[in-house]
Order: sequence, then structure tokens, then C-alpha cells
Amino acid sequence: MLDEDYQALLEELHETYKSFDEGTLPTYIPELSLVNPQDFGISLTLLDGRSFHVGHSQRTFTIQSMVKPFLYGIAMEQLGEEAVLERIGVEPTGDAFNTIKLQPKTHRPYNPMVNAGAIVLANLIQGDNHREKIVTIKKTLEDFSASDLGFDIRVYTSEKAMGHHNRAMAYLMLNFGILTGHVEEILESYFQACSFMVTTKDLAAMAATLANKGVNPLTQKEVMQPRTIKNIVCVMMTCGMYDFAGQWSYTVGIPAKSGVSGGIIGVVPGRMGISVYSPLLDETGTSVRGIRVFQELSRRLDLSIY
Repeated sequence: MLDEDYQALLEELHETYKSFDEGTLPTYIPELSLVNPQDFGISLTLLDGRSFHVGHSQRTFTIQSMVKPFLYGIAMEQLGEEAVLERIGVEPTGDAFNTIKLQPKTHRPYNPMVNAGAIVLANLIQGDNHREKIVTIKKTLEDFSASDLGFDIRVYTSEKAMGHHNRAMAYLMLNFGILTGHVEEILESYFQACSFMVTTKDLAAMAATLANKGVNPLTQKEVMQPRTIKNIVCVMMTCGMYDFAGQWSYTVGIPAKSGVSGGIIGVVPGRMGISVYSPLLDETGTSVRGIRVFQELSRRLDLSIY
């Protein structure tokens, strides 16, 4: 497709769905309920470095659960695949992202895309102290996005103050020996990792880097090894959309990860990275406009890996 064809398609989809007002703002992280429900941006980055944007593509929002694939990659690069698999499984749950549920016998989280799994990742990532871990996470996200990322202290504070569900989950895993160390320090890393600020432009570049086997198409830097990227993308496909994963696979068919801030990041291996931001969510915590845009892009551009 020509550049103008990609741009025209994004503009058409933005125009079609910008007045679509289904969904609600999340309330369990109070700061997320204060955003403008009309915010709506779409970005697409090809593996040759070309990128296309429409709407609020420069509007910043917190990365939330879209950070999980990258935490998974950091842990695997630092510790190796086997060590990570000892603590976190790779099975989809069919349950919501914050369900307090562990695998029988092993007591591992089912996969790294649910909150329990990401909390273990925050524990696994190496560093002499909490600050060193956060610096590693920030640098990795910036290598993927080719951008300097900010931090939303208000969302972080809100999430930390209201994060008792995650605390319950963490203490349960501490009881079974899946977590080691101090729960509050582990959760500090997790909450901060979720509070880095991104745009759809950033996320599309991050998705394109995953689609390009770990090489950022904007900088040509190898951010992660191809084997690590394969593992990340595989788990995104099976587990990244939680209890909407089957419907997503059926109607969109590409590896993806959602976040309750309203973003969705989608990876089309060997072709492109896509992101959408719209904060109105459905009952699974997924952007309603985002689902519609991805379904339409998949159909119009024949993106499904199936």
C-alpha cells in the first residue's frame, strides 16, 4: 500500500468510530476515571520505519498492563527462559486480569499477562535495589519506543493507594514461596512499571519492534533476542487479552495486549505494529473503540495470522 492509502484508512476509521460512545471509564484506579472519554488516537508503524497517525496520537496515558510483555522479556533476557518458567506458567486462564487464582500443585501464576504473573516478574527482574530495577524497565521501554518516556505520579499514587487486591494476590504468592522478599517493595516496582507514560506513536513503535524480531525499525537497534521475542509474542496471542482472548483471536487474529488506561498494542509479525488509545472500556477492561478499529484493520488489511 502507498503511504496515502494507510493514512486514508486510519483517518476513515477514526472518523467512523470517534462518535462511538459505548463503554465506561475505569473507577478502581480513581485517576483513570478523570480522563477525557473522547480521547481517541490510532498509530501504525511498518517495519521499514514508516509510521502513520491520526487523532490523539500524541496524547500521553499510562502504559498499565501493556508493560507486561516487556517485563516478561526483561526477565527472560536476564535469567533465561527456564528460570522464568519455574515461577510463571504460559496457560490462558479464561478469567479476568486480576483474578486471584494460581495453578494447582505448583501455585505459579497461570501466565505473565495476568496481574499475578506480572507481580512475579517485578520480583524476578534483577537489580541491586528497587530504583535499579525501575531504571532497567524504563530504559528497555525507551529502546522499544525510540522515545523518552515520562511518569505519571498521580496514577501511580492512586494505584498504590487502591491496590489492595494486588496486595492480597502478592501475599498469597509469598505464602507459597512464589514471591521472595518484601511484598510492598515488589508492588512498588509493579505499580511504577504500569505508570510510565506513552502515546499511540510510542506503542506502535514498540509493537513494530516485536514484529521485527526485536530490532527497532526506527533506530535499527536490537533491543531483545529473537528467541525472547518469539516467547513474548506467543504468550500475547494466547493470554494477552484475558477472558476476551478467544473472541479476539477469532475476529482480529494477531498477538495483542490491552491496558485499562484504554490502550491496545497489536503485533503483526513481519509486517507492522499497531496501537489504539480510547479510554472507554468494556466489561473485560478493553477499549471498545480499540476493539472495533483492530477488527476493521484486520479485515481490511488481511492481518490475521490464521
